[in-house]
Amino acid sequence: MNFHMKICFMKTPSFALTLASVFIFVPASVALADGLRSLEQNASGLGVAYAGSAAVADNASTVFYNPAGLTRLPEHQVSLGITGVRHNYAFDDNGSFGASGGDGGNAGRWRALPNAYLSWAVNPQWVVGLGISSPHGLHTDYDDDWRGRQFMVEARLRSWNFNPSVAYKFSDKVSLGLGLNYEKLKLETNWADGASNTLSRSDSDTAWGWNAGALFTLSPAMRVGVAYRSSLAFDLNAAQPFPGINRRGELKTPSSLTLSVWQQVSGQWEAMGDLSYLRWKDVNGYGHDGWRFAWGAAYAYNERWKSKFGIAYEHGAIRDRNRSAVLPDNHRLWFSLGGQYRIGKAAALDFGYAYQWVKTPDIDQRGSGLRLTGDYDANSHVLGVQYTQDF
Repeated sequence: MNFHMKICFMKTPSFALTLASVFIFVPASVALADGLRSLEQNASGLGVAYAGSAAVADNASTVFYNPAGLTRLPEHQVSLGITGVRHNYAFDDNGSFGASGGDGGNAGRWRALPNAYLSWAVNPQWVVGLGISSPHGLHTDYDDDWRGRQFMVEARLRSWNFNPSVAYKFSDKVSLGLGLNYEKLKLETNWADGASNTLSRSDSDTAWGWNAGALFTLSPAMRVGVAYRSSLAFDLNAAQPFPGINRRGELKTPSSLTLSVWQQVSGQWEAMGDLSYLRWKDVNGYGHDGWRFAWGAAYAYNERWKSKFGIAYEHGAIRDRNRSAVLPDNHRLWFSLGGQYRIGKAAALDFGYAYQWVKTPDIDQRGSGLRLTGDYDANSHVLGVQYTQDF
């Protein structure tokens, strides 16, 4: 971080002012965690831990991260990808009582997050886009005989988001974008009663939201992006306590605000940074707002090959007293690697990997004469691939 900042201060003094404005813009007292939110909606940003997400705008997936970035793309473009997320949650008991059984094995499971994006320039000023993604979800699945089975055996939350967008280029320096979000959410839960009989419930709902962004090109070597995504409210019922669902059966996702910087440091190096503010306070059971910080860089070996790396930090927004076996999440530290291979002038293949270290989540869940107390060995792996084609 310090090395990158020194380079940028020497190359472009305005970068120092912009970076400082990022830290002033977002309050330092807030706390964060992704929780039910999945940021992994492309593979091109995975290699840099999604740093610069609202400013990079190098393919049609900018529909999700900042629709204003559509004005930077070729006349027509399609981008298709898939990201796999594997959470690992291994419970270690520390004095639970009320039910016998094992520790549940590894409750984490792979989740596939497919995505597809399209951009289409109507004229030199107006561009339309469409994104299909899965921005919210989780999947935890314990062994059937584990000691916490009366709280939860399996929980699966899936989403499908359709995001039509439009962007307008006011000048070579300023573009604005706006998108609508129509999302379907499905929740499936399994648990056991006192006699260890398996019970289950499934529910789904749809909601509307919006996202918007602005992209400022300060120079040919520097861009700043600002992007906002609204919250979504779903009517879901869960017979067992579920993160985010209040007593009325409403699950409200957090709104988010992101400020990003991208800079071409030299002919081969580019660097980018992010600060994201998430309004988790309005989500039942979280209690804190949050922030996410990410920094990344890319190095172009030649016209075809580019390597990427990045780090990110997320501070857990779930209060310790509200943490449950459904989502034993905590603070996260990302370490990302990736690359890009250009297939001629009109196509590119992006790929990436991230390891997420999770601070040990403690749990003390109680109810109906039961107590589940212990901690988790937790981490995550993320893999992604994406193909982009101009036409």
